[in-house]
Amino acid sequence: MIAPPNDPRVTSISGRAIPIRGDDIDTDQILPARYLKTITFRGMEEHVFADSRAAARRAGQLLPLDDPRFAGGAMLVVNRNFGCGSSREHAPQGLRRFGIEAIVGESFGEIFAGNCVSVGMPCVQASAETVTAIQRLSETAPQTRFTLDLKTLTIKVAGNVFPVKLAEGRRQQFLDGTWDPTSVLLSAGEAIERTLDNLRLA
Repeated sequence: MIAPPNDPRVTSISGRAIPIRGDDIDTDQILPARYLKTITFRGMEEHVFADSRAAARRAGQLLPLDDPRFAGGAMLVVNRNFGCGSSREHAPQGLRRFGIEAIVGESFGEIFAGNCVSVGMPCVQASAETVTAIQRLSETAPQTRFTLDLKTLTIKVAGNVFPVKLAEGRRQQFLDGTWDPTSVLLSAGEAIERTLDNLRLA
């Protein structure tokens, strides 16, 4: 698991966007199964969209993840049912380690979206019109910076404000910094010890 920052709260994310077009992109496309043999997540970022990137290169093209125009982008902008398929944690781990800090999409595979919470990477939903507008803007002006505000559930760019959605429970996990279950458990160490002591005395 990626070590959380000193302040684990996630209130806003700003950066350039990387458009990935297409519906029903599953976790096997995001992180092919043959790369799931290691016992850690280290290096997973090297294999994100490995087959799609290789196919694009063979065709003399570049997937946006390889396009220098989008290098260093912090937000992935996707379409419908992104992250469907198997429940592998490696997909969000690979994306987060690649540098993706948030994903904006029309809809997500439920388990994938839950696994993204555990790496501090919010998946927010937006209308098809909003997603298309952001994808077009990022393609025509790749240096454009977008700001996702989890407090107001909006994306702000160039004077425009787009509404997004995120389940309230997950939004609160990001805002109060409890998205990382390991950190929450460790911070409760003293309380756990007291509970154990009380059980021993009972």
